[in-house]
Amino acid sequence: MPKVEITDTILRDAHQCLIATRMRTEDMLPVCDKLDKVGFWSLEAWGGATFDACVRFLKEDPWERLRQLRKALPNTQIQMLLRGQNLLGYRHYSDDVVRAFVKHAASNGVDVFRIFDAMNDIRNLRVAIEATREQGKHAQGAICYTTSPVHNTEIFTTMARQLQDMGCDSIAIKDMAGLLTPTATDQLVKSIIDAIDIPLHLHSHATSGMADMCQLKAIENGCYHIDTAISAFSNGASHPPTETMVAALRDTEFDSGLDLKLLQNIGMYFHEVRKKYHQFESEFAGLDTRVQVNQVPGGMISNLYSQLREQGALHHMNDVLEEIPKVRADLGYPPLVTPTSQIVGTQAVLNVLTGDRYKTITNEVKHYLQGRYGKAPGEINKLVRQQAIGNEDVIDCRPADLLDHELDKLSAEIGDEAKSVEDVLIYAMFPEIGKEFLQQRNNNSLVPEALEPPLSATNGEQPAPVEFNVTMHGETYHIKVTGTGHKKIETRPFYVTVDGMPEEILLETLDEIPAEGTVESGRAGAAKSSKRPRAAKPGDVTTSMPGTIVDILVTEGDIVNAGDPVLVTEAMKMETEIQAPIAGRVIAIHVEKGDSVNPDEALIELE
Repeated sequence: MPKVEITDTILRDAHQCLIATRMRTEDMLPVCDKLDKVGFWSLEAWGGATFDACVRFLKEDPWERLRQLRKALPNTQIQMLLRGQNLLGYRHYSDDVVRAFVKHAASNGVDVFRIFDAMNDIRNLRVAIEATREQGKHAQGAICYTTSPVHNTEIFTTMARQLQDMGCDSIAIKDMAGLLTPTATDQLVKSIIDAIDIPLHLHSHATSGMADMCQLKAIENGCYHIDTAISAFSNGASHPPTETMVAALRDTEFDSGLDLKLLQNIGMYFHEVRKKYHQFESEFAGLDTRVQVNQVPGGMISNLYSQLREQGALHHMNDVLEEIPKVRADLGYPPLVTPTSQIVGTQAVLNVLTGDRYKTITNEVKHYLQGRYGKAPGEINKLVRQQAIGNEDVIDCRPADLLDHELDKLSAEIGDEAKSVEDVLIYAMFPEIGKEFLQQRNNNSLVPEALEPPLSATNGEQPAPVEFNVTMHGETYHIKVTGTGHKKIETRPFYVTVDGMPEEILLETLDEIPAEGTVESGRAGAAKSSKRPRAAKPGDVTTSMPGTIVDILVTEGDIVNAGDPVLVTEAMKMETEIQAPIAGRVIAIHVEKGDSVNPDEALIELE
């Protein structure tokens, strides 16, 4: 009887689920020598949201993180999560970009590529699997487990056979939301084991409280590879504790053979590390059986919490969780995993915040409904599709077949800011923030987001209140601080609600406040100081939720029709076209690319 092999997720998925992917490389490296001695089958340490978080928040080069981990873990396989044709971004990339990314990930240290597609569209996995095998690395094909009227054991088993036929070295059941029950695991593992000749792995989140039972059922039925997380970052939206599963299997025919005392020592290290990131903890990342209905995956829940807090809309969290299954049904029941979890989740947020379902539709939802992400598992709501894309044709081929090679084009676009192919790939994944990251790195001006001081009373200071009333000129306003952005030089944004209306306040040191008394209204650290007018006229262009200006599609003097796109904003990593509310002429533009904006502001004026 084979022993059970363990993949630990402490360096990737565990902190993605519980502290919004914020663990820094500096907190990983000191314990790598101990991790390397454990004897894990692999350590999942890269991919998923780590690439994004490194560039967007931590201001770390994700490739350098990989190289440092490779050096620090000479005896352990490093595993990454790859989204097939999506790679680590939020769109499909051309085949040459996919092959280049896999090649450089392999050469920088990745041994095992867990490859999945959010739609379970097998066509979107082929090139990434081929590229992995060309590099002589382990290609693991992942099946995104979900429940819906159109998903069943037979469909998942058929996909397992197809992945084996495509050349995968192993198969993973990816239960990203913790939807498996022990009975469902028993049936699914039996079916897949009977259908394939390669090893089967189980990746299940503990959100609903059943993952450890599911793992035991899987092991009993012939699945001898499981994913766990060091206890300090386990359970809830994360995974069953490594120490617990090792202890449970000890002295049985499935004994992992791992050193429990060494694992406990590592657990104590990460117990202290987690305190450093207390500002990213979420009340929604614990055990929650509602996942069996809303299906929000572990990797999404802590990020959704952080993003809603930054939008000043955290009080709508439960409404959003109720709306997500409705949007998912409208879109044909895609599994909720990146990027479909963000696509569905952001649209649900917009539906809730605007109070009018699909009044505003993100560009990613439009692309999804055009078939640019692949074939939906079920039938799409025709009315929603019509509202989003009108009578446009729907793609029915592999989406990447319509893409020309683009690596050379991307290299030309980023120019001298990129010093290597890895830099070009950073830009390819996230053009706006990637370019900003490369520029700041080249200027030696990278500043990671600030970490709040440890929760301690030793300094004798009273904690600042987060909810209070302010009275000015005889009017009383209820203020609630919902979050803070990271400090850049002398500025830091604070996100608040004023009588329930989300606002962003930018605090500056006194010597930075402009003499004329203008109010900063750009992104934190932006050079521009201005005061936008409040939206009051029919021709005022506004946004449905706080976000960042990605593109301005008009200039002053342009004539537009009602419904024409005039701006593109980004919120929660998804882009939305903002349309002209009336037909008219552009008489004023109050924003620039990169500005942060709020719903009550007039961004463009039409008459």
